[in-house]
Amino acid sequence: MNATTTHATEIVLPGVVEPDGLHVRVRDLPAPGQGQVVLRMDATGVSFAEQQMRLGKYFDQPPFPFVPGYDVVGTVVATGPGVDPAIELHRFAAVTKVGGWASHLIVEAADLVPVPDGVEAAAAETVVVNGVTAWQMMHRVAKVERGDTIVVLGANGGVGSTLVQLARHAGIRVIGTASTRHHDAVRALGAIPVDYRDPNMYDRIREIAPDGVDAVFDHVGGEGLHESWRLLRRGGALVNYGSAATKDEPGNAMLPVLKLFGRLMLWNLLPNGKRAGFYNFWAGKRFRPAAFRARLAEDLSAVLRLVGDGVLTPQIAARIPLPEAAAALALAESRTVLGKVVIVPEP
Repeated sequence: MNATTTHATEIVLPGVVEPDGLHVRVRDLPAPGQGQVVLRMDATGVSFAEQQMRLGKYFDQPPFPFVPGYDVVGTVVATGPGVDPAIELHRFAAVTKVGGWASHLIVEAADLVPVPDGVEAAAAETVVVNGVTAWQMMHRVAKVERGDTIVVLGANGGVGSTLVQLARHAGIRVIGTASTRHHDAVRALGAIPVDYRDPNMYDRIREIAPDGVDAVFDHVGGEGLHESWRLLRRGGALVNYGSAATKDEPGNAMLPVLKLFGRLMLWNLLPNGKRAGFYNFWAGKRFRPAAFRARLAEDLSAVLRLVGDGVLTPQIAARIPLPEAAAALALAESRTVLGKVVIVPEP
């Protein structure tokens, strides 16, 4: 084990603040404990979760103040007792939920997933949570097959752009919603673009797929969810994985989600052969942690291999140094970007 003191620069979310209210602090990390490592951050990023946490609306977020950062790619620089020191100086990805916006952080070694040689850190970072989410929703939840037709809402986003590429690789036809400025990029990924600002968006989708679609991946929620359900043909699956439509609504963050659960459960009872469900990245972690980690490692490894093989092209919206995390958060929240805003170490 490397016993030298590690100085960590961390971005702290002090409370419900605007992006420019983030704090920068420097502290000494304790030595890694049993089964832990010190990871030097090579790339982290901004996901929808951090945007919700800034508003105090993410389910199960820790009390303020805390260091956000849902996932991270980094190099092991120190190992604790019970960890093979041979992994030092090797690059890994990890899902942390919080803590990733730091120059160095302590991570459980059991949560590390190797990043293949030749896959750069920022590229890997774009597919850690986004890639696993897209992979699991497509292959484990909706179980779509070659020749199917799916709808991806927000096809220009981090999860959406990954979903489009995974689906096209699997021989699936994709209709993707995005603002018109991103239509060329969505088309280049292999999807048929539809303007999400068009008041007749769902009618336009029905024109493209008059017999209905096999799956809809909807992170928006809200009142549009019923329209997503109506797009499905018999046997189709609606996979909801967020409630972006209610992001800025005041009040308890869980109320919109509970309404979603209730609606999805009722739809599942209807005798029309359709399925509806809410995708939860963390399902099973509390009660079957070993199985959760094994599934996460298997799925993330599969996605990283596709990046290494050139099948998946990571969509990097911007690379912003860690001390400028406020600018990274503001850019991600502007909803003007294609792909993921990545936070990198100070130059």
